[in-house]
Parts: sequence; structure tokens; C-alpha cells
Amino acid sequence: MTDLLLQPAVVLLEKLRNGEISSVELVEATLARIGAVNPGINAFCALDEEAARASAKNSDARLASGEAGPLEGLPIGIKDVFDVRGFIASAGAPAFKDRRPEKDAPSVGRLRAAGAVILGKTNVPVFASDFQTFNPIHGVTNHPRDAAFSPGGSSGGAAASVASGMAALALASDLGGSIRWPAHACGLYGLKPTWGLVTTYGNMPPPPSKRLDRDADCLAAGPIARSADDLKLMLEIVAGPRHGERMAPLAPPRAANAKHLRLALWANDGFAPTDSSVCVAVNEAARRLAAMGAIIDERARPALSFAEAFEVFALYNHAVVGYGLPASVRDKIAATASRYKRGDLSHRALQARGVRITPGDYRDLELRRRKLQGQWARFFERYDVVLCPPAPVGAIRHDFTPDVHQRKLIVDGVERPYLDFLIWSSLASGPGLPAAVAPIGPGPDGMPRGVQIIAATGEDLTAIAVAGWIGEGGA
Repeated sequence: MTDLLLQPAVVLLEKLRNGEISSVELVEATLARIGAVNPGINAFCALDEEAARASAKNSDARLASGEAGPLEGLPIGIKDVFDVRGFIASAGAPAFKDRRPEKDAPSVGRLRAAGAVILGKTNVPVFASDFQTFNPIHGVTNHPRDAAFSPGGSSGGAAASVASGMAALALASDLGGSIRWPAHACGLYGLKPTWGLVTTYGNMPPPPSKRLDRDADCLAAGPIARSADDLKLMLEIVAGPRHGERMAPLAPPRAANAKHLRLALWANDGFAPTDSSVCVAVNEAARRLAAMGAIIDERARPALSFAEAFEVFALYNHAVVGYGLPASVRDKIAATASRYKRGDLSHRALQARGVRITPGDYRDLELRRRKLQGQWARFFERYDVVLCPPAPVGAIRHDFTPDVHQRKLIVDGVERPYLDFLIWSSLASGPGLPAAVAPIGPGPDGMPRGVQIIAATGEDLTAIAVAGWIGEGGA
């Protein structure tokens, strides 16, 4: 059954619809898998086995009667930042360890209505604000390939569950790479959708007491999966506003295949030093697409400053995270802002500026973001997608140093700041562009490497299609 549980979700759904396996059998096999491997990985932090069994039984009845939903009988995991009826919703924070919402977040409700069997919640770092996954409530999540490594964060539990066959799909979220980085680190497909395409209401951050009707800036919700087709499968279900259904279908891919696709290759940058093993993976993605007839341009760049794009996003990121922090913690960080000069792009300076942002600053930030969006829109009139790194490094070893500013990344033997994880993700996060990740293969350390595919606003299916072609090119 292990081989079956590592098949893409679309393959499992076909077997369910053809009667090759029942949902009860699939869920039982998945629960057995969780029982065998979750103690060593700790991807799931909450399970309801009896509810999953009851849901599977109901799915089999609907499959038999011809009333099956598009995800009928498929076992999935939900990142522990979403409200899910009957489950904890802690976001890894001790203050919320006993919180049990009465209603599903809208995206979770859509998955449930589509027939998905919700197994439980997947682990996250405290308040989903780290690039590794550990917290004082549920402990450390380990990489499925090597327990000395982290699967990434903040959707580390989601990625580890899918990579190890404990879930067919996982609903996750991404503010500063929290889907893309774990997908890259675990050899999976992931999608950060266009901002606002999938409502993030019922998600943390912000905390429930500060929840807004509008989506938090730059925050997106989307799938982590084992194939590009799986990304499309879940996106079609969860895309929509807080209330009601989306008014228009998703925009189709720009092309039916890779031939004549116009690709900008951005494998490295002086502003964002990247490990050579990641650059090799990005170049390999371009090579595969070129072999299919794509046109590769290694010098094409949008007419923007990478530094400004990062600054705009970083301020949004720290403002969103800081909004939910206890006032005493937020004030302590904000009090350091006077130490830094205007234009200082160090991570400490950006954090201090972001958490103390004023309404006037926020308005200025919005104008800068709109300028970036216009620059990207003009770029995508000439190019279809950008291929670039999802993160500066591959999977990293666990590092529990309390102060994230004291942690380091090793890029080709040189120490870099830990929060450099934010830089490549900022290109898509700041302007709200869709960005997919596709796995490429192992690096020199035997751990996975991937590529980030950025597309134009609203063209999520183009990013997904390119991810699929890259995967086919490596088959």
C-alpha cells in the first residue's frame, strides 16, 4: 500500500471512481501509514480517526450512488493555521493550544463539501512565523528523508505529510514562501495563488481577535501536492471569496504546451546570493523546457529594482506578523527602529520598521506595490513566466537558536542571514503574483531541489501548467 499512498491525488481519485479501491480502504491504509511513520516525522499534530472513518464511509455511499464530489473520498491534511470544525486551531502558539473553532474556514468548507476526508491538522512553527517547523505545544517536525533536517516552514507539517504518503493533498498558506520553500525542500509541487484568489479568512495570522474581513496583505492559501495536476485539482475547489462562489472561471494556461513559450531565466542575482546547487536546479528546469521548444531568455528582467521589491514585501510581511504579536513584544521590536537609517535593508531594520508602520506609511507602501504590479504587468506582455529559485538553499538542518537573527544559511560555504529565505519569495509575494514550485531532483547532499515559476496576476493555471511540463521533462 505504500506505493499507492505515494501516487498523485488525481490517480487515487481515479481508482476511487473506478472502484479499484474504496475510500474506507484508502483511509484505513493512510491511517496505518500515519501510525507507522508520524511518530518519527511529527507531520500531523492532531487527528480524528473515527471522524475520518465515518467520512470515508459516507464518501463510499456517494461514490456508489453517483453523487460523488470532485474530491470524494480523498484523505487530506489541513495546516494548523486554518479553522476546522472539531479540531484545534493553535497556529503552534501556546495561547491558542485549546482553541477549537465551531466553523470551518471558507476554504476548508469548500474542501469538505467537495467530498474530501479531513484527517487532521499538520504542524507549524509558532504563529506560522518561521522557516522551520517546531513549537512548544506539538514539538519538532522532521524531514521525511532525514530526521536531522527540517522539512521547512511554515507549512512544514503539510509538506512532510504529503511527501511521506500520510496525506494525498494538503491545504497550506504562504506569506513569505511558506508553501514554496517546504515544497522545494521536500521534493513536491506547491502553489502560492494570486493574492485574493483564495480567501484566507479563518486563517492565522492575524489572531482571531484581530481578524479582518479583507485578506491580510500578501497572505495566500493554496495546495501542496505530488503532481501539478493535483495543484489544479485543489485550486479549482478552494478558489473563491469569503462568501459565495467565484464569479468567473480560472484563466486558462497561456499555451497548450511548452513549444514557443517565452521564459525568463533568473537563476541567480547579486542581491540574492543563491547556492550553486539551487541554481543548477533552476537551469535544469529551463533546459527541460527548452528541449520541448520553449524560448529561454537569460537576461530578461522586469523593469524594477529587486531591492525595492524586497523592501516593499518585507515591510508588509513584518506588518502582518507584527499586527498579531502581543503589544509588549511588538513595542520592544518597534523601539529599535531609531537605530537604523532610512533605506537600511537589513532584516532587523525591516522588522522594526514593519511592526511600527503608520497609516501614512501603509498608504505609501500600497502606492509602491501598485507601481511594482504595473512593472510586472508590462513584463508579462512579453514573457509568459519567470523561472527562479524558490529559496537560496536546499533543505537545512534543524536550528533551534531562539533569535532568528543569530541563525545563518550557508550559501556555497559563505554565511548568509537566515531571513534571506524571504528574498526570492518576495518577487511574487509583494505584488501578489501566482508562483508554483516544481521538484527537479536531488542536490549534492541527496536532498531535493526545486524551481519557482512566477506568472502574471490571475494566471495561476499557467504557472501550474509549466510546473507540469517541467516534471514531464524529468520523467
